[in-house]
Amino acid sequence: MADDDFKFDAAMMGRLSGALAFIVGADHAATKALKTASETGAEKDIKAARTQFLRLKPGDRRAALTMLDD
Repeated sequence: MADDDFKFDAAMMGRLSGALAFIVGADHAATKALKTASETGAEKDIKAARTQFLRLKPGDRRAALTMLDD
């Protein structure tokens, strides 16, 4: 799954926050943003979560997406 064709919906962000909690930790800004966005579903939270996710190191993004593919 490529970063640019990844669909940021509430269910996927919840799963992604779980993967990131394992990879970068539950206290990481991206993990927290994804968890918040999955809970609220608010457009501003989704945008913030996407921004935080894209700020991760490419290897961390790939690892999280790979965990979701399994």
